Amino acid sequence: MNEIAELSKIDYLSVFPAAFAMLAGAKAILSLFEWLVEKLGLETKWMRRRREEHELLIRTSRNLTALQTQHAHDMQKSDRRDEEISSDIKRLTRMFVDKEIDDMRWEINNFATKVSEGKPCNKDSFKHCIRIYEKYEQILSENGFENGEVEISMELINDAYMRKLREGF
Repeated sequence: MNEIAELSKIDYLSVFPAAFAMLAGAKAILSLFEWLVEKLGLETKWMRRRREEHELLIRTSRNLTALQTQHAHDMQKSDRRDEEISSDIKRLTRMFVDKEIDDMRWEINNFATKVSEGKPCNKDSFKHCIRIYEKYEQILSENGFENGEVEISMELINDAYMRKLREGF
């Protein structure tokens, strides 16, 4: 019980500065030890680990820089490829539109030739050709083209169609 009574008499205000002084002294001794080991060219586990961590950090930094450079290069390459693909799609779309226009034009002109030669044509053939012409006109207007090649054929087809309607198919 006397021990507990004596602990209550300790001056704690003087214990904290003493503990701080002891820690500062230990730090100074440790720093002196590190300096001495370094001057002698020795390497402790702690120093080796610190050096390895530093080297790892530098390697990681270099690798990250290389990855960033490679990423920028890959992005440029990807952008160029995207532009090529877009250009190819536009070219293919243009080719498809041209083919559609040519096919419709051929079908209309072919039907006009058939009508002008007096070959038999039914009402559905006339309606189909008129619908093809409407689609033809729509494709031309959507793509900024002007009609001029099948207008005469369509006049011939419309005249023949009106005449057949009056006469009764």
